[in-house]
Formats: sequence, C-alpha cells, structure tokens
Amino acid sequence: MAQQIRVWDGPLRIFHWLLVVCVSTALYTGWVGGGWIDWHARAGLAIIGLLTFRLVWLLLGSTYARLSTLLCSLLALPQYVRGDWRQLGHNPLGVLSVFAMLGMLGWQAVSGLFTNDDIAFTGPLYKLVSSSLSADLTSLHRQGFWIIIGLISVHILAIVLHAVVKKHNLVKPMITGKTTQEHPEQKPARGGHWIAFICALVIALGAVYLASGEWQSKPPPAPVSAPAW
Repeated sequence: MAQQIRVWDGPLRIFHWLLVVCVSTALYTGWVGGGWIDWHARAGLAIIGLLTFRLVWLLLGSTYARLSTLLCSLLALPQYVRGDWRQLGHNPLGVLSVFAMLGMLGWQAVSGLFTNDDIAFTGPLYKLVSSSLSADLTSLHRQGFWIIIGLISVHILAIVLHAVVKKHNLVKPMITGKTTQEHPEQKPARGGHWIAFICALVIALGAVYLASGEWQSKPPPAPVSAPAW
C-alpha cells in the first residue's frame, strides 16, 4: 500500500504561497498604477525578502528544497525524457521553471528599486543611479511584466497537464507537505528545522531593510520662513 511521505517542508510551503500573494499584488497594483503604486512598492520589497529567504533556503532547507537536489534533478533530464525519472521533488523541467521564475522575479524586484514614473513615484534606491539609467531600468521593468505573466501561464499550464495527463496533483503536496511514495527508493525530506528557518528569516529581513533605502541619510527639512508682519 502506498504511503504518504514528507516532500516539502513548512517554510518552503509558506514561502510559496506568500510569493503567490505578493506577486499577484504586485502585478495588479503595477497594472492599475495611480494610488496603488505605493502598494506595488511594498509588494516588491516583500518579494525581495521572500526571494532572499529562498536563496538561503537553497542551502539550509530540507532535502528537496536544496540547490544540490535541484541540480541533480536537472542533470537527470535525459532520464526524465526517457521516462525513467523516479525521484521526488521538482522534476528537471520543473527545476528549469523554478530557476526562470526566481531569476525573473529577482530582476523585476531589484530593478524596481531604481525606477521612477516621471510624476511622483521614485524607487527607494532611485538616488543611487543616474536619471538616464533609472529611465532605462524603468522601461525594462515595465517590459518584464509580460515575461512574468508568460512564466506564470506556463507554470499553471504545467500543473493542469500533470493533473489531466499524469493524474498527478502538484498543488496538494505544496499545501500538506506530503506526497504518495510510488517507489521504494523514494526517501522523505530531511532537514529544514527551526534554527535554519530563523537564520534565513533574519537574512531576508536584512535584505528588505537594505532594499527599502531606510539606511540612506535623509535631507534636512526645509527652513520655515518667518511670516512678514
């Protein structure tokens, strides 16, 4: 009888669903603009924190969240194409999708720190670059919107195809953390304990602080002119 075994640790699952919420918020607020632009900036900072957490979790997370496991899976692409891949976690195509998504989201979030809308909004690190570079980054940032939409569409399509063609539910394990053990050689995930979580969280919060620009010196307030009597 098939058994349920651990594949995704709690912090990774929390990261995944928070990223879904933050990216959705960033896409919507970036699309409508106007008074929502401040929320767009907040979502971008949250995404930077989440991505930093995920980078650290590549080293400190449980078995199937680690970089070493992802790279081993990627090297098994020929086996996957032949139908001989039997491991847990992301399959080789899934690893490519993860790298593409994280890389693009990282670029989008970081470039947004230096953008401006030529009206009232400037990114928190806008002053660190020239106005021409800020304009170029703003243009690329806007174009990146459609690339992210494309990557998300491919991601959702892959989930649907797995469910329809392979009868494999990819969403449920990301909620429960467990999946069905289909082969004896499949081992449950290990690691990703609370000490590692705290370390990753502290580093992520540090990244958010640096990205927020709060460490920059503030200009002195404008002098108040005395009223003419």
